[in-house]
Amino acid sequence: MNIKQLTALVVMFLMGVALFAQVKISGKVVDETGQPIEFATVRVVGTTLGTNTDLKGMYELSVPKQDTIMVEFSCLGYSSVKRQLIKPEGSVTLNPKLYEKSTELAEVQVTEFKKQTNTMQGVDVSTLNLTPSVGGRSVEAVISTMAGVSSKNEMSSQYMVRGGSYDENSVYINGIEVYRPQLISSGQQEGLSVINPDMVNSVNFSTGGFNAEYGDKMSSVLDITYRQPEAFEGAVSASLQGGSLSIGASSSKFSMLHGARYKRNSSLLGSLESKGEYDPQYFDYQTYLVYKPSKKFNVSFLGNVSINDYRFVPASRETSFGTSTNAKSFKVYFDGQEKDKFYTYFGALSLNYKLNKGNDFTLQGSAYQTNELVAYDIHGEYWLDEAGTSGEDGKGGELGVGKYHEHARNRLKIDVFNIALKGNTSINNNNLSYGVEMRREKTYDRSREWQWRDSAGYSLPHIPEEVNVIYNLSSSHDLSSTRFAAYVQDTYKVMLDKGLLTINGGVRVSHWDFNKETLVSPRFSLGFIPERNNHLSLRFAGGLYYQAPFYKEYRFDVYGEDGNAWINLNENIKSQRSIHAILGGDYTFRAMDRPFKFTAEVYYKNLSNLIPYEVDNLKMVYSGFNSSKGYAAGIDMKLFGQFVEGTDSWISFSLMNTQENINGVKVPRPTDQRYSLAIFFTDYLPKLPRLKFSLKGILSGGLPTTAPSMSRDMGYFRQPPYKRVDVGLSYQLVGGEHKPKSGLLSHFKEAWLGVDVFNILDISNVSGYYWVTDVNNLQYAVPNYLTRRQINARLSIKW
Repeated sequence: MNIKQLTALVVMFLMGVALFAQVKISGKVVDETGQPIEFATVRVVGTTLGTNTDLKGMYELSVPKQDTIMVEFSCLGYSSVKRQLIKPEGSVTLNPKLYEKSTELAEVQVTEFKKQTNTMQGVDVSTLNLTPSVGGRSVEAVISTMAGVSSKNEMSSQYMVRGGSYDENSVYINGIEVYRPQLISSGQQEGLSVINPDMVNSVNFSTGGFNAEYGDKMSSVLDITYRQPEAFEGAVSASLQGGSLSIGASSSKFSMLHGARYKRNSSLLGSLESKGEYDPQYFDYQTYLVYKPSKKFNVSFLGNVSINDYRFVPASRETSFGTSTNAKSFKVYFDGQEKDKFYTYFGALSLNYKLNKGNDFTLQGSAYQTNELVAYDIHGEYWLDEAGTSGEDGKGGELGVGKYHEHARNRLKIDVFNIALKGNTSINNNNLSYGVEMRREKTYDRSREWQWRDSAGYSLPHIPEEVNVIYNLSSSHDLSSTRFAAYVQDTYKVMLDKGLLTINGGVRVSHWDFNKETLVSPRFSLGFIPERNNHLSLRFAGGLYYQAPFYKEYRFDVYGEDGNAWINLNENIKSQRSIHAILGGDYTFRAMDRPFKFTAEVYYKNLSNLIPYEVDNLKMVYSGFNSSKGYAAGIDMKLFGQFVEGTDSWISFSLMNTQENINGVKVPRPTDQRYSLAIFFTDYLPKLPRLKFSLKGILSGGLPTTAPSMSRDMGYFRQPPYKRVDVGLSYQLVGGEHKPKSGLLSHFKEAWLGVDVFNILDISNVSGYYWVTDVNNLQYAVPNYLTRRQINARLSIKW
């Protein structure tokens, strides 16, 4: 063998060694919430080597050994991530986290949307910063523009979904159900939302057909996840309505996030027709702490303190209403005051243990307390006149004159203690979720309220030689009860020849010892993405859902012979039931070389064991009995996309009909709004992209309403449609490519200066009615109008 042949053999040997000396790269690709991302692309930069993640987000790739290997992870709708390996050997594990792409102008080109295979839709958190809202940057302000969702009071964070009431919506933060105060009857009292937008990482929302893991509510689920900071961060905002501050920090084993908010919207309440001294003060503090002693184990704590004080000293009110041919004027002069307190405290401790790649468990314990006081003594003298007509004295024709005195001392204290054990197990293409929980509730109720009215010199009801009140109600109850619940569900994904099929099926079982009721709630959903047309995704969901009664739902009034009334509790109350059937789908397409998505869902809900109720503003008065049945049916449509290049906007349109049978009479339910149109639109100036414009508009049909102490089967009428447009203008001082290299602003990651115009069309929307009764027992409905046009200035900074 000569030297040339020997050299060739050595070269071939070295090449073979290099060929067989490979590095095995494996791991799991997840999103910012820790959920696996299927079909993500994993490739070695500069080569043709690559693979895709499976249904669990797992991947495995063998690469020839090199000094430096650059691996890129990407998926449509997410920002790509690159990891560099220096002189890797053997097996290497990379578990990257991909974040959804933000809406930075001229930087990100979104080419596709995340596929939705169930009824839970994601909400872009970045839209919270641009949404003009009376309540500040709230999640509910964005939710109210979704198809099938309706909000009739801009001062409130409460909403109705597909014919359901305010009480039929579940809200979860980090997997823990949170609650709202019970005695709130108007938006002025409500204060701040339970969700702090500065702490939100992800938002998921379902308008029906949700999984068995979510509790016993009939209409919707709002699932919020707070974020874990990865470094020191902060944000501060201030406006004419109040301000907020959030601070976060992180180390290798510990992260913390704190948020505080303060709101004082006296100027906004001053636009109401009831004039006087408004003194509302709302404060909220929340904290989220996470400790990770090891990769398999972590402990987290979620805490919240909310202090809402509402004080009002009324002076006068003047309301004009009616039509041009039948105009009326209502004037009142007040004496007295209202003092309300709504204090809530919440704490939750979670122990999370990851046994292996396919099994994890969570033990949760939480405690919630609401301490509420509504106290008022208000005396008024009123005049109801026909405007534009003349009486004997040359003034408008007098329809009624009188006095009234309203008194209330209502105190409610509710304690809720919850302990739960949850788990997840992955077996091949199956992802099992299961859990058990126990909830202990304690209620303390001491309420007394009455009204005295005098019309034309006579007290009502008019009984000769007696002075009586027209309304008198008292309540005194101490109640303790326990609820048990368990659920199991399986999500199965399989790639068929015709496309990707996703199946979720589960069952939820619950028991309440107050009425000895045991419920079984089966639920399912199917999702399909066809192989031939992956722009289309289809889904079908359904199940049996129950509305477990909370305290105010099973109270009922008992009237004595003397006209006094007191509240009793119905121990035979049953859970309201709703059978859901939902068929929908998404279609993604490009127009004007921009991405769009059209979503449509049709639904039908069969309702039984209903507890009839009437709504006045935000106050819901239940009958306390399962005496009704009905249905809700409709269609929801939404067009989402870049109407203006680089910014996301959407239009939602809904048609709905919901009825119930009360005492043999078919009547619309109190939430039967029939139609709704919502618009969220964003824009910017091409020559000045740092200046952004946002608009939120809502048009929805009026709700049916009736007089006090009556039900709709005795007669009803509809409120006027709700019409409102809010606009905002925001200028980016710092952010993206616009970051000063020196000076104060150079220390900030992002800074915005903005101006909002609320109710820019200055429309007088109706929240409810004040009823005036004359001596002939004739009642007049005087509308209570919501806020008028207001201007707000704001500044927000992040670092």
